[in-house]
Amino acid sequence: MSTRSATIRPQEAEHFGQLAKDWWDPKGSSAMLHRLNPVRLGYIRDQIDEHWSGNTEERMPLANKRVLDVGCGAGLLCEPLARLGANVTGVDAAAENIAAAREHAAGSGLNITYHAGELGDLSLGQYDLVTCLEVIEHVADKSAFLAELASHIAPGGLMILSTPNRTPQSRLLLVEGAERLGMIPRGTHHWDDFITPEELAALLLGQDLEMQNLQGIAFSPVTGLQLSDDIGLNYLCTAIHDMENARE
Repeated sequence: MSTRSATIRPQEAEHFGQLAKDWWDPKGSSAMLHRLNPVRLGYIRDQIDEHWSGNTEERMPLANKRVLDVGCGAGLLCEPLARLGANVTGVDAAAENIAAAREHAAGSGLNITYHAGELGDLSLGQYDLVTCLEVIEHVADKSAFLAELASHIAPGGLMILSTPNRTPQSRLLLVEGAERLGMIPRGTHHWDDFITPEELAALLLGQDLEMQNLQGIAFSPVTGLQLSDDIGLNYLCTAIHDMENARE
């Protein structure tokens, strides 16, 4: 039995597990994630090119790199990362999501390793890139969760996070708006669990990680979801090992 702090909230795992059957339906309960995914992937591509000084025209910039996606759902991010050349491992709290992820990857001809359960119980080793998108707002212990994520970043590696900001704007649009209008399943978000960039930066620093490349995801009725300097609704960031603090 693990002595690590549990990060999975059973009710959250149950909620998302119930969505597994139509996770890949772009018009289903995960439609918002399908709309969000191209924006997230654009950010990820920019960051991996910058971090590894890559060729922006390279079709497989993650070739020979190990990638861990934590809170992977049914693999909506894992599959494009695999197509970028990565050796991808996905982890999710809900066994139903992992079953759906495995089935979809097999149908797509992609070799992706999937695990269900607590990250700290899986002994997965370290990765060049760790991604964790729209997850930290759902975990029981944010500090313990970030400690686990940090322990899986290989030397010289990169972590990419995204999460809603805790602002009046996010309460209005993500919770009171999107959920009431049926754009996001009811019960998906709990505004009090959202984390501000300042709070996240402090938690990352506690793991000798430095937040960088903070960028927002904004919504416009004309252009839809897009990367933005406005971090009031949702934001992405990278984190790398802060070697100066780690040596102190």
